[in-house]
Amino acid sequence: MNIIDNDLLSVQEARILAENAGEAQIALADFSQARLDSIVECMADEIADKAYELAVMSYEETDYGRLEDKCLKNKFASEFLKNELKGMKCVGIIEEDAEKSTWDVGVPRGMIVSVVPSTSPVSTTIYNTLISIKSGNAIVFSPNVRAKNSVACTLDTLIKIGEKCGLPEGVISYMTTVTKAGTVELMNHSSCGLILITGVPGILEEAYKTKKPVIYGGTGNGPAFIERTANIGQAAKDIVESKSFDYGIVPSAEQSIVVESCIFDRVKSALIAEGCYFMTPEEADNLGKLFYNGDGTPNLEMIGKSPQILAKRAGFNIGEHIKLLIAEEKYVSIYNPYSKEKLGPVLSLYIEEDWRHACEKCIELLVTEKNGHTITVHSNDLEVIRQFALKKPVGRVLVNTPAAFGSIGCTTNLFPALTLGSGSAGRGMTADNVSPMNLVYIRKVGFGVRDFYSAMGKAPDPHRNICHETRPGEEISGSEGMKQLYKLLKDTLKEQK
Repeated sequence: MNIIDNDLLSVQEARILAENAGEAQIALADFSQARLDSIVECMADEIADKAYELAVMSYEETDYGRLEDKCLKNKFASEFLKNELKGMKCVGIIEEDAEKSTWDVGVPRGMIVSVVPSTSPVSTTIYNTLISIKSGNAIVFSPNVRAKNSVACTLDTLIKIGEKCGLPEGVISYMTTVTKAGTVELMNHSSCGLILITGVPGILEEAYKTKKPVIYGGTGNGPAFIERTANIGQAAKDIVESKSFDYGIVPSAEQSIVVESCIFDRVKSALIAEGCYFMTPEEADNLGKLFYNGDGTPNLEMIGKSPQILAKRAGFNIGEHIKLLIAEEKYVSIYNPYSKEKLGPVLSLYIEEDWRHACEKCIELLVTEKNGHTITVHSNDLEVIRQFALKKPVGRVLVNTPAAFGSIGCTTNLFPALTLGSGSAGRGMTADNVSPMNLVYIRKVGFGVRDFYSAMGKAPDPHRNICHETRPGEEISGSEGMKQLYKLLKDTLKEQK
């Protein structure tokens, strides 16, 4: 009997892929921005033509979400992104300031290790590949086992067209035997310059142990606040469009609604008109018990299912026109499934007296399970919007827009991204919509424009052995200059004390 140790196979594969990527990175360093741009454009065009085919593959493989919406995400990650990347300078001299005599030089970080989720495997893979090549970085993928075939097909297409356009072999690659041990080996390899994790929290602690830079596109628990000055009909329409998209698996989509009591009846009517079903307490309780397993882990078979399927599993029936299920709640608790992230077309709803109480409720929701991702405010009161922007522990505050689309830069002017950082208040090194600029570091170049003593407004006086105002044509010797410099610094320290 043959016993195959998948961990050993995965670790060995990781080493080979990392070494090949490291060698390819050296060759890639000679590529100009124009050459990289040409390759990115070709890859984006090619993969856009396969958007529907890849959507079908990922839908059938993962059984998550809605086919038509997956196709739209694939188009966004290729066609929409391609247009945004045009003209962006990432590598080489990216900015010259003639007035200040400085340059900014973009330097690739090196091989990127990308860990992608099963919820949006194809669109995330397309996106991470294009921004990595745009910024001159090799990239190695560790796909989720539930989506590895669709990720492999996506990458095979990108690799083929990329190498046809001149990319060195090994610049783009992926693991075929995927285990945690192999992924950890990949992240720890000396060639790895940055770790990019999208919606896979289970590998995060191992990533931090590597001491490498980590960008974490976390999952969210973002609330949407509807304030009394909002356009209520539009707010309801935005929330339903957002949370029902791909059956609620977009991490930045709304997880709950917080509404002021004085407008609740109007909000409820508007939500019902848009296709929401308000569950009875018994129905909500039955459904809530299905979200998590006995050990507290999410029930993966409840992710990305239609509201009709979810209702049926919970023992009640709804019409085919229903788009979202809503549970009215009063309290936020770690033991309440409706206080947590729900990767499905399900929302909790809280009623608060005024915007200040709503503000506190939103913070409760953000910090109960996770924070650092996104919050949405539906309001026409700029002071309320300002207070939410100043006080919420999130990377993005969206205003009067569907969260799923505004967060990724589709209905806002945020950078179009499918990896949304949660670093400032959550985990990882950035809270940005992750762009190619997050995958480079900036080397500063400064030209000399003045001498030290004129900059300090002082020059040494050899007769008095003290500093005085600079005189035209005055020169000092090197050793004497160092003595005067030492005295100047010493005097400055005394003054500061």
